Amino acid sequence: MNDVLEATSPATSLSGPATCVTKVELRVSCKALLDRDTLNKSDPCVILMVQNDGQWIELDRTEVIKSNLHPVFGKVFSLDYYFEEVQKLRFEVYDIHGTHSIGTRDDDFLGGVECTLGQIVAQKKMVKPLLLKYGKYAGKSTITVHAEEISGNNGYVELSFCAKKLDDKDLFSKSDPFLEIYRINDDETEQLVYRTEVIKNNLNPVWEPFKVSLISLCSCDEDRKLKCLVWDHDSRGKHDFIGEFYASFREMQKISSGNKVSWDCMNPKYKQKKRNYKNSGVVILTDLKVAIDFTASNGDPRNSCSLHYINPYQPNEYLKALIAVGEICQDYDSDKRFSALGFGARIPPNYEVSHDFAINFNPEDDECEEIQGVVEAYQNCLPKIQLYGPTNVAPIINRLAKVAAGDGNIKDASRYHILLILTDGVVTDMADTREAIVRASYQPLSIIIVGVGNADFTDMQILDGDDGVLRSPKGEPVLRDIVQFVPFRDFKTASPAALAKCVLAEVPSQVVEYFSHKAISPMSPMRDLPTPILSPVATTPTE
Repeated sequence: MNDVLEATSPATSLSGPATCVTKVELRVSCKALLDRDTLNKSDPCVILMVQNDGQWIELDRTEVIKSNLHPVFGKVFSLDYYFEEVQKLRFEVYDIHGTHSIGTRDDDFLGGVECTLGQIVAQKKMVKPLLLKYGKYAGKSTITVHAEEISGNNGYVELSFCAKKLDDKDLFSKSDPFLEIYRINDDETEQLVYRTEVIKNNLNPVWEPFKVSLISLCSCDEDRKLKCLVWDHDSRGKHDFIGEFYASFREMQKISSGNKVSWDCMNPKYKQKKRNYKNSGVVILTDLKVAIDFTASNGDPRNSCSLHYINPYQPNEYLKALIAVGEICQDYDSDKRFSALGFGARIPPNYEVSHDFAINFNPEDDECEEIQGVVEAYQNCLPKIQLYGPTNVAPIINRLAKVAAGDGNIKDASRYHILLILTDGVVTDMADTREAIVRASYQPLSIIIVGVGNADFTDMQILDGDDGVLRSPKGEPVLRDIVQFVPFRDFKTASPAALAKCVLAEVPSQVVEYFSHKAISPMSPMRDLPTPILSPVATTPTE
C-alpha cells in the first residue's frame, strides 16, 4: 500500500486590517559624536522613537556604551514592517549620566535624525548626519542604521558560551571578560551580531544564553565565517584585547550530536612573539537551541486567530476537513496507513525551505497509522517547523503522479490514489500546476482541493474542470477531469458528512473513467476493493 498525505504552505492573507509584511531588525552605530564630558568622553545611548497619531513615543533604546565617540551598539531593534504604511521613526542620541537617566540639559542631546522604516529597508544601510535642535548639524556626527528583513518566519538560534583559563589582563584583580560575535559579509565588512554582558573578576566566565536570528548570525549560510573576540572590559572604554577565534554555524551545530564544540582563543601578537604560546584561553559552546519565531504574519498556531490554532476543545478547519474526507477514504484502504508529507515550510535541522517532507520527520517511513495518526503527526509537526511559502502545488502533484504511474502497470483495478490538498492560499505556481495536472490525468489519481479561510479562491476554479476543459500552458487538454475544488467556508455550519459527500462525489466516476480508459474490468466482489492513496495537504497561513 502506498498511501500518501501532504502538508503545504500559503501565499495569501486573510481579509482584515493591514497585516505585517515581515519583521525587520535594525542595528545602530555612530561616528564622531560630540564630546560633552569634561574629564571623559560621552557615554552614548540611542533612543528609537515611533510616531503614533502625530506624537513621538519611545519604542526602545540601546545599551549605554561608556566613554566612546564611535559606538557600535549591540542592541537590536525589532519592528513589524508594513509595506503599505508610512512608518515614521526618529533616532535620538544622548550622553547618559548615571545608570539609565536621560539628561534634560541641551548639552546631553548629541543629535537626532528622522526617517521612515521604508527608507531604511530600501537602502539596507542608511547613513545620515545627526542634527541638533533647529536643524543645526552636530559637528561631523553621523548615525548608521543597518536593516535586515526576517521574512518567512525566519529561524532563531539560542547560544550559550563559557570560557576557561582566559589571560589575566588586570594587575590587582582578574579580567572582566565579555564576548563579541561579528558576521563577516560577502564584501569582507564585519557586522556586530551580539555582545555579551561583562563578567566581573573571572577568568572562567559563563555568559548568559542569548537568542539571535539565523539571518543576523550568518545570513542563513551555515558556512559563513564568524569572527569572535574576547575582551577585558575597561570602564573608561579602553578594553584590553584577550584573544579571538573564527567559527561558523555549521561548526556550532556539531554540539547537537553530543560533540564538544570549543575554540582556542588566540592573541596573534602573543603567538608571533612567544615560542611556547598555546592560547589565551578556551571558549566553549555549551548549548545550542533552535527556536521558532511565530509571527502574526505566519499564523502562530498558538494564536486563536491562526487557521492552524490547536484548540483543545475542537479541531481547526484543517483538521475538520482532513477528518471528514480521511475517515471516508480509509474504509477503502487495506492497511489503514497513510503517508503524511508536507511542503512550503522550513524544516529542522537546517531550516531550509522544503516542498516535500515527512511531517513525522522520518523520511524512511512517512506513513501514519490511520487518520488519527495523521492528525497527531500534524499537531506534533507545527511547533517544530517554520511556516513559509509560497503555495507551490506542482511538486507534490508530480510526486504523487510518479507514485501512481508505478501502480499503472498493475493489470487489475486494485489501486487508485486520492490527493487531498488543504490550503489557505491561492496556488502561486499555476502554470506548473496546470501542466502537472494534465500529466497526472493519465494516472490512477484524483485530486481534491479544499480552500480553508477567507482568501479569494476565484483562480482555483480554473483547476476544477467543471466549467471547461483544463489545459496545460501549451494547450494540451487533460485526459479526464481529476480535480475537485471546494471552499471550506461553504460547509462551516454543515455536518462533516456534507463536506465529505461534496468533495468525494466525483471520485467514483473518475475511478470508473480511468479503468475504462485502460480497458480494465471491475474486480470480483470476492477480491480486495481498490485502495485509495489519501493525501491531505495542510498549508501554512500568512495570517
